[in-house]
Amino acid sequence: MSVQENGLTNHEVTICLAGGAVLGPFNATWSKGDGGDVRELVREYDAWLQGEKQQRYKFHLHDTYTNTVHTLVLNFEQVTGICDHVRLKSHGDG
Repeated sequence: MSVQENGLTNHEVTICLAGGAVLGPFNATWSKGDGGDVRELVREYDAWLQGEKQQRYKFHLHDTYTNTVHTLVLNFEQVTGICDHVRLKSHGDG
């Protein structure tokens, strides 16, 4: 049983900042060929929360719906949370 690549591609990313500001939501698409950094952003932030040093500051979120790229430069010390809302393809969809 294989999962189609587009089953996990449609992300909506919102970033909450210290002081109450919010960035986004940003539509972002992830695929093995041209996914940008949508998954890496969440992984890197999670690692930082667990005590690792921040390795990256610049992340690119590719939006295939509008054919754009959102470039985010983030200092995790100013980020209070990241919401990655993923739209899954239902089993009945073809």
